Amino acid sequence: MSEGKRRTAGRPASGKSSGGHSQSLVRGLNLLERLAGSPGGLALSEIAEQSELAPSTTHRLLQALQSQGYVTQDTELGVWKIDVKTFRIGNSFLEARDFVGTSRPFLRRLTALTGETANLGVRDGSTAVFLAQSESPQMMRMITRLGSRAPLHASGVGKALMAWLPDDELARVLEERGLARVTTNTLHDPAALDASLAEIRRQGYACDREEHAIGLHCVAACIHDEHGVPLAAISVSGPVARIPEARLIELGELVRETACEITARLGGRIPQADELPA
Repeated sequence: MSEGKRRTAGRPASGKSSGGHSQSLVRGLNLLERLAGSPGGLALSEIAEQSELAPSTTHRLLQALQSQGYVTQDTELGVWKIDVKTFRIGNSFLEARDFVGTSRPFLRRLTALTGETANLGVRDGSTAVFLAQSESPQMMRMITRLGSRAPLHASGVGKALMAWLPDDELARVLEERGLARVTTNTLHDPAALDASLAEIRRQGYACDREEHAIGLHCVAACIHDEHGVPLAAISVSGPVARIPEARLIELGELVRETACEITARLGGRIPQADELPA
């Protein structure tokens, strides 16, 4: 058999797969993904079976990853685990996240889909602070000055963020700010607020029914980090004439789905309704 034929029948001469990626690199990354999904570690036989590789090949790849600090072997338990270098790489991604920049195209998309103003805000103590906005093209539209604030309990973004506060943090916010009325529709009774926050967690979005400004309706949903803790919240706001009660629910689902997309893009996790961050 000639040299050319041997190369055709066996592994490509470049050592790369047909997709242009190093086969060993792809296999090694696959092993890292398997170990990342098993915090308690995996035995060599388990990793080989899950990766559909021979144990000898698996062991060779693990040793290469170990030499670079990406995995480690617990000799007492006989299992392989993710090592500190992998954590550092993952953590650098978390530190470099720009949730404002990441959210901007999603805000523009919300405005294009709804015709209304879309906002992004974060919590600062007992208030929500607005950091980004995509303005509605309508003549009558909601405009919020960037950097402006709203009480958590009296705004869509604020209530979306407030819903996921641990009980002790929620108590501190209420003690500091109270439930002062901004409009006649503002929730000012603790029991009513508790019921509203529970509903927000169940449905995944908050509604502001003229609670911050008469004539204005708003829906908002949280963007969460990898621990399920809120990073920020996005909202869609507009006049009651264009966002009646029936449309609030429709927009709420859209905003919730968009917040989930942003959360996924940032590597975050949506918590369960009964799961509050510690």
